[in-house]
Amino acid sequence: MSQTISQTIEQAHIVPDAMIGLRLDQAAAALFDDFSRERLKSWIREGALTLDGQRAQPKSPVPSGATLALHVVLEERDSWQPEAIELEIVFADDQLLVINKPAGLVVHPAAGNESGTLLNALLHYDATLATLPRAGIVHRLDKDTSGLMVVARTLAAQTALVEQLQARSVKREYDAVVTGTPIAGGRIEAPIGRHPSDRKRQAVVAHGGKPAVTHYRVLERFRGHTHVRCRLETGRTHQIRVHMAHQRLPLIGDPLYGGRPRLPPGATEALKEVLREFPRQALHARRLAFDHPVSGETLAFSSELPDEIYMLLDVLREDRESH
Repeated sequence: MSQTISQTIEQAHIVPDAMIGLRLDQAAAALFDDFSRERLKSWIREGALTLDGQRAQPKSPVPSGATLALHVVLEERDSWQPEAIELEIVFADDQLLVINKPAGLVVHPAAGNESGTLLNALLHYDATLATLPRAGIVHRLDKDTSGLMVVARTLAAQTALVEQLQARSVKREYDAVVTGTPIAGGRIEAPIGRHPSDRKRQAVVAHGGKPAVTHYRVLERFRGHTHVRCRLETGRTHQIRVHMAHQRLPLIGDPLYGGRPRLPPGATEALKEVLREFPRQALHARRLAFDHPVSGETLAFSSELPDEIYMLLDVLREDRESH
């Protein structure tokens, strides 16, 4: 049997201007992103997560300067349990797995989010992964980013893959849809560290940040938005989201860094609706390449854009063609 321990979670965040008018559950999911959206909704209903000290409904809009406060006592297990969560396995051998992660799936359990994660799914897929640190997970994708990840199945493979990541020899490309119309792509070299006043956010910082480099190029322009492809040299938390926002090209649907949706003049009703309702940041890990930890063979994988990003691009094209 696994032991349980009690833990008190107390966190508070002031709603940034970019989130004004969002639903309470949407703002909470962005600010308290260690926890699943469903867990946060239940805490809102129970009154454990309050809006300016008052109970509210998950759909309540958040006003400017509001404080979201969480106070909850959790019971945590000291071991994680396998769960029958469907995984899209792109590649598997005795050393590693490559998976295509859907948006909305948290990678690793955290306090208050101990189930329903990729790690729980991996333990169900292969029980031997319980012998490895983090069940073989060597890198992460944000909860609401979709796409390709590699997972080790042996300690030797995990060590080798981590070394490749540290040496920047793993090739990672992402597709993103951003607000703004850059003339051309470019190289962003700007250190990233914890935001000085909000622990849930990262930021480009002048002092104390970790080196971070992102390359991006334009794939398709629309009237007020652009489809770009990003290539990572480094892998900092929220790197693409932070770097693109720093370039004043925030990702569509990003509640933490995206700001309010900006519409081109005379936007179609379909475009207004899709930008208002887009469920997550428009970011997808489309390509992953690395050397096999045993054979040394270079492996490369690609993943098609998920349906919601295809739909977003179609609506942006229709708006462009209508003018």
